[in-house]
Amino acid sequence: MEEDVLLKEKEKAEEAMIEKAFQELLNDYLGTKHRKRVAIITKAFNFANHAHRGIKRRSGEPYIMHPIAVAKIVCNEIGLGSTSICAALLHDVVEDTDYTVEDIENIFGHKIAMIVDGLTKISGGIFGDRASAQAENFKKLLLTMSDDIRVILIKIADRLHNMRTLGSMLPNKQFKIAGETLYIYAPLANRLGLYKIKTELENLSFRYEHPEEYSEIEKKLEATASERDLVFKNFTDPIREQLDRMGLRYRILARVKSVYSIWNKMQTKHVPFEEIYDILAVRIIFEPSTPEEELNNCFDIYVAISKIYKPHPDRLRDWISHPKANGYQALHVTLMANNGQWIEVQIRSERMNDVAEQGFAAHWKYKEGGGSEDEGELEKWLRTIKEILDDPQPDAIDFLDTIKLNLFASEIFVFTPKGEIKTMPQNCTALDFAFSLHTDIGSHCIGAKVNHKLVPLSHKLQSGDQVEVLTSKSQRVQPEWEAFATTARARAKIASLLRKEAKGYQKEGETLLATFLHNEGIPQDDSTLDKLVRLHHLRNRDELYAAIGTQKVILGDEDRNLFKEKKGRNWKKLLTFSFGNKENKQAEEPRPTKSETEKIDTKEILKLTEESIRKNYIMADCCNSIPGDDVLGYLDEEGRVIIHKRQCPVAVRLKSSYGNRIIATQWDTHKELSFLVTIYIKGIDCMGLLNEVTQIISRQLNVNIRKLNIETIDGIFEGHIQLYVHDVDDVRTICNNLKQVQNIKQVTRVEEGK
Repeated sequence: MEEDVLLKEKEKAEEAMIEKAFQELLNDYLGTKHRKRVAIITKAFNFANHAHRGIKRRSGEPYIMHPIAVAKIVCNEIGLGSTSICAALLHDVVEDTDYTVEDIENIFGHKIAMIVDGLTKISGGIFGDRASAQAENFKKLLLTMSDDIRVILIKIADRLHNMRTLGSMLPNKQFKIAGETLYIYAPLANRLGLYKIKTELENLSFRYEHPEEYSEIEKKLEATASERDLVFKNFTDPIREQLDRMGLRYRILARVKSVYSIWNKMQTKHVPFEEIYDILAVRIIFEPSTPEEELNNCFDIYVAISKIYKPHPDRLRDWISHPKANGYQALHVTLMANNGQWIEVQIRSERMNDVAEQGFAAHWKYKEGGGSEDEGELEKWLRTIKEILDDPQPDAIDFLDTIKLNLFASEIFVFTPKGEIKTMPQNCTALDFAFSLHTDIGSHCIGAKVNHKLVPLSHKLQSGDQVEVLTSKSQRVQPEWEAFATTARARAKIASLLRKEAKGYQKEGETLLATFLHNEGIPQDDSTLDKLVRLHHLRNRDELYAAIGTQKVILGDEDRNLFKEKKGRNWKKLLTFSFGNKENKQAEEPRPTKSETEKIDTKEILKLTEESIRKNYIMADCCNSIPGDDVLGYLDEEGRVIIHKRQCPVAVRLKSSYGNRIIATQWDTHKELSFLVTIYIKGIDCMGLLNEVTQIISRQLNVNIRKLNIETIDGIFEGHIQLYVHDVDDVRTICNNLKQVQNIKQVTRVEEGK
C-alpha cells in the first residue's frame, strides 16, 4: 500500500515537472516575433506526451523531457517557429512508438510529417550493404534537408541536447556520439552559421573524449581570468570613450577562445597553453543609426579604433562587403594593445550578431519579401549536397568524407575572366574551380591561367585571383586528380566519372576471372572471391575485377596454389581442434563472421594489459598510441580489436561511420612494455647542446634513444628524437627535463613524420 502511494506521488511529481517544462517552452515561444500558433504546439506536446508515457531516459527522467528540451533549443537558440517546434516535440515518436509517419501526416499535416520522417532513423538498409547504419541515416537526413533546411537544424538541436546529457551513457556510446558530433555535426552547425552551438558541441565532445586535458585547460583559463579581465578593461576604456563621442549605441563584450579551440591550437602548433596568445578577443556590437548606414558605421568604428591602436597590416578581414557562405557578416581587425599583445576586434551590428548566433534562421527574421544574396549561397551549398546524393559513394566513410569536405572550409573570393566574383573554399585548386563552373569544363580541363599566368590543375588559388580555365575535348578524367581536388563537388564528380570507367574494366575482369576459375576447376563462390581479394591485398571484389580488367593483377600460379593447399589446411584445422594444441588453436581458430561480430557485447571497458596487447589487440600504425594516451578500440570485420588514439583522424572517421563497433578501453600495463615515441625539440644552437640532451635522456632518465636527427640553420636548431618509453608519464618527464635546458625553447611529442 505504502509503495503504491509513493509511486503515485512520484508520478504526480513527474507530471508537474513535465507541465512546468512545457509551460516554459510556451512562454519562450510567446516571447518571439513568430505568429502565435499555440494550439498546434499544445496538440503536438499532448500527442508526444501520450506516445512516450511511461518511458524513461537512461538518466531516469521521463522521456518526454528530451523532446521538450530539443524544442526549447529550436525556439531559443536557433530561433525557429511553430512548425519546427512541433517537429522537435514529435521527432522520436515514429522511431520509438507504434505511430507511423502517415499518422503524423493525418494529424499535423504534410510539412511536419516530412520533417519528422527526415529525423527518423532507418531500420532497413536502403543504401546497400556496405554503408553503415550511421552513414545511411545521415544520407536520409541530408536527402530531406535538401527539401527543407529545418530538418538539419532540428537534428543539430537534438544532438546538442544529447551531448548535454551524455554523462549518463556508457563509455563506448560516449565515444561514438562525441566522435560523430565532432566529425559531422559541429562542422554542419558552423556551415549553417550556428557558431555558438558549434562551439558548445566541440567543447562537449572534447570533454568526454579527453576529460583530463579539458579539466587542465579549464583550470588554466580560470587561473588567468583576472589577468584577462584587466587587459580587457585597459584595452576597451579608450575605445568606449571614442564610441561615446561618436554618439553610437553599442556594447563591448570579451570573447574567450573555447577550450577545444585552445587544445586544437596546442596540438597543431605544438605549443603549451602559455604560448597561445589569442585567447582574448573583443566584440563591438552596435545599433546602426539607420539600416542604410549599417555598413558605413562598421567602417567608421574601424577607422576610429585604428587611431587609438595600430592595426596589423595583414589581419583585416572584411566579411561585410563579402559575407561568408553561411551569411556571417563582421569586420575583423587585429590591433596592438599597449601591453604589446595583439588583440582581435570583431565589429558587427545587432543584426549581424543575430545572424552569427542563429545562422540562417536569423535571415528569416530580417528578410522582407524575396530571397537574399546569402540564401543564394545556401541554395548553392544545398545543390552541391543534392549532386553528391544523386551519385552516392558506395563506401560509408568515403561518403562522409566527401560531405565533410564542404563543411569545414573557410572561403576565398576568386574572379572569372569577365570579372564575375565566385566564392570558393580555402585551399581549393584550379581543378576545383573548373568543376564549380560545370562538370564538362572540369572533366575536359588541361590547365588554367591564374592572373594571366599558366598554372597546372593542382595550383592552389588565393583570394583575389582571376582564373581562366583551359580545356581540350581529348582530355578525360585522370585518377591522380582525386589527390588534389579539395571540394566535395569536384571529388564527387571525379569519383563518379572514374567509377563509370572502372565498370567497363570490372566487367572485363569478371569475365577473365570466371574463365580462369572454370579452367582450373575452382568453384566461383563467395569464399573463393574473398580469398583472392585478400591474396592481392585489395579492399573488395569490385577492386579485384577492376585490377584483373586493367591487368594490374594477372592470374597465375600464385592463385592456383592458393586453392591447391585447401584440403590440407582443413585437416590441420580439424586436428588442432581435436587435440587442443593451444598455440595452433589460437592461430587456426576460425574468425567470427560479420554477423557474429555485430552481436559481440562491447559494453564493458576492456583493459589493455601486456598479455592482451600481445595476443588480442592490434596497435594502429596511424597514431602510435602509448599507455596513458586516451584510446579506444575498434572491432573490425574479422573480430580483431584495433587500438587508436581518440583524436586520431582514422578513429574519428570510424566513430562517425561504425560507432556500434567502438569499444571503451583503458591501459593496465604497469610499465612492462616499451613503446616508440617521437619528441620534437627547437631552440638556439650552442656548443655542447646535443651532449646535454643525450645525457638527460640516456643517463638521467635511463631511456634508450633509437634515432636522433637534428639540423641547425642560422643559429636555430630543430630536431626529432625517437626513443622507447613505457607510458605518457615518461614522455612528460622527458619533455619537462629538456625544457629546463636554457637554450631549448620548445619540446613536444609529435606523431612520426610530422
